[in-house]
Amino acid sequence: MSRETLIQLLYIVAFALFIYGLMGLTGPRTAVRGNWIAAAGMGVAVVATLLTPGMSNWWLILLGVGIGTAVGVPSARQVKMTAMPQMVALFNGVGGGAVALIAWVEFRESAGFAGEPGHVAVASLFSALVGSVSFWGSLIAYGKLQELITGRPVGIGKLQQPLNLLLLLVALACAGVVIGGGHSQLLIIGVLLAAAALGVLVVLPIGGADMPVVISLLNALTGLSAAAMGLALDNTALIVAGMIVGASGTILTNLMAKAMNRSIPAIVAGGFGGGGGGAVQADGDRSVRQTSASDAAIQMAFANQVIIVPGYGMAVAQAQHAVRELADLLESRGVSVYYAIHPVAGRMPGHMNVLLAEADVPYERLKEMDEINREFARTDVAVVIGANDVTNPAARTDQDSPIYGMPILNVDESRSVIVLKRGMAPGFAGVDNALYFDPRTSMLFGDAKASVAEVTEELKAL
Repeated sequence: MSRETLIQLLYIVAFALFIYGLMGLTGPRTAVRGNWIAAAGMGVAVVATLLTPGMSNWWLILLGVGIGTAVGVPSARQVKMTAMPQMVALFNGVGGGAVALIAWVEFRESAGFAGEPGHVAVASLFSALVGSVSFWGSLIAYGKLQELITGRPVGIGKLQQPLNLLLLLVALACAGVVIGGGHSQLLIIGVLLAAAALGVLVVLPIGGADMPVVISLLNALTGLSAAAMGLALDNTALIVAGMIVGASGTILTNLMAKAMNRSIPAIVAGGFGGGGGGAVQADGDRSVRQTSASDAAIQMAFANQVIIVPGYGMAVAQAQHAVRELADLLESRGVSVYYAIHPVAGRMPGHMNVLLAEADVPYERLKEMDEINREFARTDVAVVIGANDVTNPAARTDQDSPIYGMPILNVDESRSVIVLKRGMAPGFAGVDNALYFDPRTSMLFGDAKASVAEVTEELKAL
């Protein structure tokens, strides 16, 4: 068997593992296995690439692998689930940045693509532009989610879109000169710098509430830039892997935008929301009713059905194990318990599913929004744990609200609602939640994990 045949066979094996691994990501039960399978596929693809004739600089390759491993493995193992969206943004950005640098190297090595087929120059410049946008945009998204940068929109008003368009035209003009025969290093640097500024200025005006969609969109762009670079390098692995990432990222972006009733152009044009906002002053008709752990335990003990609505607050408090213990105790007393999962609860799709799977919550107890919404009307107690915007009735009733039209969990249709929160700060969209002021709603203030544990102890004492 020739080396070329072996390389192609290895690539075919890698692609099969990519696709099979991706299929495993459709559910919490198979997600870990799917990740391992896809990682194995990437390992096979790397081996196939290293077997390519003419491959050299082995010590430099090993140094890069060693540095990447030393940084990536500890970072991934130590990151908390609450910070997973930030890590996804950062790792995605690194991928886009790597593609942009490869495009620059190819420009230098070929003296401005001299003598190269036209498709190589076009694909490389596309990769440079899109990869640079993805890298710098992902860094801004990381900074917003990590609260290193304000989560509120930061822009320059009506000049924002014209400036973005100007930067895009500058990048395209530099790329056009290169395709026309220009060989100056300043041209490719101009593409990279204009795209970098574009990435920063596109993401900065987008509010924190839209960041998960932005990360998904940037992930799709990174995939497309990798596929284009694969076309330029005649590397099948890059083409297939990039197209898989680009296609899946595009589908996910579209699904998330629909779940928030937001169009992707509207999000890119500038989103809404901040990173927490100030406290809500409850007075007059806007007063809230507080409850205690013992009263909450009594309500749940005599209920026929309880629906738990997890949100980012549960993730922050790492309360998933305590929630599972509470649910088990209720079920032992004959109470039916379900979990209502909103598509964008938390800060990334599947955030709540992964947390609850970590606590060994039975998968059949997790109900998606369309399935669980019809259950709220016959639910005795809905327990909201740190979920804000996805339970806000204003999305249905207040046409002036920035979240108007967003599909929500119909928690307000329950006979009674218990909300576990640290305080009265609004959610990531930066708007008050009308649910908190509903006469059927009781607020149990405090750390979610501690509050759930207290309710559990009170239940045991009944």
